[in-house]
Amino acid sequence: MEERKTVQLKKDEFAIREYIKKTLGKGKVSKVKIEYTPIGEKIIVSTNKPGLVIGKRGEKIEELTGFLKKQFKLENPHIEIDEIMRPEFDAQLMADEIALALERFGPLRFKVIAYRALQKIMDAGALGVEIRLSGKLPSSRARVWRFAQGYLKKTGHSAKVVDRAQARAETKPGTVGIKVSILAPDAHLHDKIEINEELLEKLKRNMLESEEKPKKARKKSTKTKKIREKEK
Repeated sequence: MEERKTVQLKKDEFAIREYIKKTLGKGKVSKVKIEYTPIGEKIIVSTNKPGLVIGKRGEKIEELTGFLKKQFKLENPHIEIDEIMRPEFDAQLMADEIALALERFGPLRFKVIAYRALQKIMDAGALGVEIRLSGKLPSSRARVWRFAQGYLKKTGHSAKVVDRAQARAETKPGTVGIKVSILAPDAHLHDKIEINEELLEKLKRNMLESEEKPKKARKKSTKTKKIREKEK
């Protein structure tokens, strides 16, 4: 019974996220987090356009709250807005932006759209970015196009700090899949080494210590030899 309840809860959460994204529109919402508190359900919507999401005098938020109560039977849903200050480093927003551009201008201009998004992200200060487009671009035969620049971790523990997202563009020739991976400038890389004065001083100390160790070992060996000779 507990397993069924957990599965149903996850299904409801997925449905709530999809409904909020669909209602507010593509390209406006990055992430939707759901937290359960003693007062009620706390829904955090991450967006770079809080004004459009809230609406005039909070009308959209009120409508959304009322629908969540009726449709998903939430007791006391409370919607909070988390504003994204740097949307260039959010993979979901950039993937949705590319999808909207493909739907608006058509898949024939996919290279221009991809390179513009790539340059926009890199100009903002990202360490690396990768954009993958898969679908009927530009011919009737589906294939995958890759656009990348900078440094991007693919495997290992450091790859977890890379922000990844997917989106879908519905064009006349067919559906185009979009995958975006962004490595933000403030991402903490465990294998990154910064060469500064402190590091250089530590290296010098290690070098001196490594040179002194054989000297000390030689002195000890000579002392032991002298002591043995005296004992004889």
